[in-house]
Amino acid sequence: MPHIMIVVSPYYKEVSENLLEGAKKALEEQRSTYEVFEVEGALEIPLAIKLGAARKKGRSSENMKFDAYIALGCVIRGETSHYDIVSNESARGLSTLMLDYNLPIGNGILTCDTIEQAIVRSDPNQKNKGADAVNAALSLFNLGCKLRR
Repeated sequence: MPHIMIVVSPYYKEVSENLLEGAKKALEEQRSTYEVFEVEGALEIPLAIKLGAARKKGRSSENMKFDAYIALGCVIRGETSHYDIVSNESARGLSTLMLDYNLPIGNGILTCDTIEQAIVRSDPNQKNKGADAVNAALSLFNLGCKLRR
């Protein structure tokens, strides 16, 4: 049973709560355990995951090493180039971690033009990308297990 680290940025509270709800439901359906950590914004998510990956396996369930990682958050286009920087750099950070450290990461950081788009993409009854991020991370984790056999 994989143990998952979920890192969520609550910058857009309704959106992040929806993403987290969908992710938790998907993990519970897969019988995976998880821990949730909050960071300020999407740019901080890659470092939080890197710190989680450095966690040593402990004896108690509270110190379990993580098998896969879920990044949840939302970036909405504004009037400045800040959107481009945050969306590109958070995605680059996650990709770098995946490729350099072989970390199975599901990217559930939404990049939307409007809050309305973000709500549709986060709604557990519509296109919940939190659940999609779980499915992506677990498929990578399972592939890694299969290839190591």
